[in-house]
Amino acid sequence: MIEKKTIICIGCPKGCSIKISHDGGSIQDISGYTCKKGLEYAQNELISPKRILTSTIKIKNGDPPLLPVKTKDAISKGKIFDCMKEICKIELQAPVALGTIVKSNIGGTGVDLVATNNISVKYAQLV
Repeated sequence: MIEKKTIICIGCPKGCSIKISHDGGSIQDISGYTCKKGLEYAQNELISPKRILTSTIKIKNGDPPLLPVKTKDAISKGKIFDCMKEICKIELQAPVALGTIVKSNIGGTGVDLVATNNISVKYAQLV
């Protein structure tokens, strides 16, 4: 039985409304995309949806006390909760540099979690 699904593409700023006809695991037709990224996004979204995961982790003596992080590449949507469980347990000591690998192979995805900002050491105020 052919099913139809409509998705909004996030491959570029246009946000095309893409229609996918499929019979479970096999794509029959894709329409509504206006660029190659849209076609690739639609194919991947139906077969194996992936996302870049962004979050924050705690930083001891950091200014600010939270470090923004993201996965270096997109990960399977099914692995997001496993990755978040690991992220919640991570706490680093300041300073941390932009691009630092915070956790290799996060959630068994083969993708690294990286720092997306610099965090300096918080200095005590002089009295």
